[in-house]
Amino acid sequence: MSETAKVPLPVGAGYGVVVGIGFFFAFLMMGISYLQNRYTRYSTQSSEEFNTASRSVKPGLIASGIVSAWTWAATLLQSSTVAYQYGVAGPFWYAAGATVQILMFSILACKVKQNAPRCHTYLEIIKARYGTFAHLVFMVFAMVTNILVGSQLLLGGSAVVTSLTGMPVYAAVFLIPVGVCAYVILGGLRATFICDYSHTLILMIIILYFMFNAYAVSPLIGSPGEMYELLKKAGAQRPVAGNEDGSYVTLKSNFGLIFGVIQLCSGSGTVFLDQAYWQRAIASKPSTAVRAYLLGGIAWFAIPFGFSTTLGLAAVALTDNPRFPTYPEVPTSGQISSGLAAAFAAETLMGQGGAVALLVVLFMAVTSCASAELIAVSSLLTFDVYKAYISPKATPKQLVFVSHIMICVFGLTMSVFACIWNAASIDLGWLFLVMGLLIGGAVFPTAFSILWRKQTKVAAISGCLSGLAAGLTAWLSTAKSYYGEITVETTGMSYPTLAGNLAAIMTGLIVTTTITLIKPDNFDWEITRAINAVELDGVNDDNTPRESSTPELSDSGEKKIATDAPTQPEAFVATSELPPHLAPTQEEPDDPSTLRRAFKLACISAFLLTFILDFLLPMPMFFSHYIFSKGFFTAWVVVSFIWVFASSAISCLLPIWETRGSFGTLFRKMGADFRGVKS
Repeated sequence: MSETAKVPLPVGAGYGVVVGIGFFFAFLMMGISYLQNRYTRYSTQSSEEFNTASRSVKPGLIASGIVSAWTWAATLLQSSTVAYQYGVAGPFWYAAGATVQILMFSILACKVKQNAPRCHTYLEIIKARYGTFAHLVFMVFAMVTNILVGSQLLLGGSAVVTSLTGMPVYAAVFLIPVGVCAYVILGGLRATFICDYSHTLILMIIILYFMFNAYAVSPLIGSPGEMYELLKKAGAQRPVAGNEDGSYVTLKSNFGLIFGVIQLCSGSGTVFLDQAYWQRAIASKPSTAVRAYLLGGIAWFAIPFGFSTTLGLAAVALTDNPRFPTYPEVPTSGQISSGLAAAFAAETLMGQGGAVALLVVLFMAVTSCASAELIAVSSLLTFDVYKAYISPKATPKQLVFVSHIMICVFGLTMSVFACIWNAASIDLGWLFLVMGLLIGGAVFPTAFSILWRKQTKVAAISGCLSGLAAGLTAWLSTAKSYYGEITVETTGMSYPTLAGNLAAIMTGLIVTTTITLIKPDNFDWEITRAINAVELDGVNDDNTPRESSTPELSDSGEKKIATDAPTQPEAFVATSELPPHLAPTQEEPDDPSTLRRAFKLACISAFLLTFILDFLLPMPMFFSHYIFSKGFFTAWVVVSFIWVFASSAISCLLPIWETRGSFGTLFRKMGADFRGVKS
């Protein structure tokens, strides 16, 4: 904000939201966990339940969790930033560039169910297939991804909390994760899904509140037509470099397209290398994993598209309004890069009410994504560090305890890194653009580890490391050659970050593919299908683990029965007598033909939707240099409303509809309990 601008809310409001709402969800989760443990077959004391939600979550709740996990502070703040910078092209490219990864991940979700149905983390697949050294290399990329994502959440969230309430930024950074850590520890992954749902519900309500206010109620704008006129006026006064005629209402935006490519590369790394998305695939039912990711991707598109088409464009339209916080000055590039465009627009449109609504919606976005990151990293540290290298024979009770500790450790870690970025004057925009070049090299090697039996160990490791080297080289050399110096400012510009992101992801692809084709492997997927089979499928009568006798899914589509399973039924404890952590998963694997159909659906849907969103819709308007008419812009806004309503139905109504039977059972058991009747 400007030097003279006053914060719209008191400091107490910041502490109230950050601490109060955080602990409200912690107490809510405490109650839900109690009900779950008492009235359902799932116990939060079970390691399987805590880390994988017993692999039984239905597609609606998975889709809602995906929407929540992919809705960072950056989703709301950075999308509004690019809307302010590039006009209507910004929201579209933010949404289209980051929806593709969720759609494509549906393919990996299907393959995980087919080729590694019992894994807890994707790094377990890496270790089983490529060994310890590769496991450690990929673990570094995984942890860098999670640290960057987690610290970005806190960095962007704390910047807006400070701008709206005056709350000290470091206090916000350290207090935001406290309540999240509490409710994740209390309920595990299923708790994360339930809180994700509640956060997504609140998020959708407030986004619609902003949209209706800006386009139907506010005297400052009030209609799409008036927004169009204000954007035309802004384009005449402050033309956008690289846009057709400097207009804010065109997809012919050179820098908008560059941002879209960066978003595509960066988003690929933050989805494919983030355990949070693999964890949702692992937690889902096999037959519905693909559907969940396709629905989640379609639903998520609406959030940055609808939110920034409203607040990002409103910030442009109202910059010259006396009620604008920086008036009569134009916001500085530093303020915009820090993600304050949405805050300025909300305060201008609705005063304190808008500031409160933005504060709440931002807190929902930060905490819901932070909860996904916390449970994801705790799983990596528990299963891929503690169990893999420290205590291979750890009991489920020990694993749950370690998971609790690791949640707290990572909560503190991402706070510390957010403080480091803030102290070094590195803002949300810089981190967002640079992240992809640091992790992009590992995208294709990671995907191929579950998709391509021919990829070799050397190819996987070489792809990761060469991609990182190429990304860093291209990034720094482009900054030096274009701007003459290497500084935080020059390295955060469009051309260096574009070069770095493209070099990292494409080098990783080319190197891993080339080395593999020179001397291909012929990996046996039965090795990854056996991950955790001993742990999950039972014990002998002398209390030693027995091998899996569950039908496995071979590539030929035929069920393969473990030949070393004894035929004497009395040699084993009955399934019903096994302790919860050793019992087979509640949902049996789908038959091979079902998974093959799901894989075809994932491939066709993901590639078709990607083609439509990234090529068929935007490219004709880009190459034709089309500037929106008032009628076309109005239709554009109407589409954003329709998409947000459809997203709300997928992420808010579908989970309730799918679990309606479970609610009835729960209420009957509770009623019987109150009456003293044994259920």
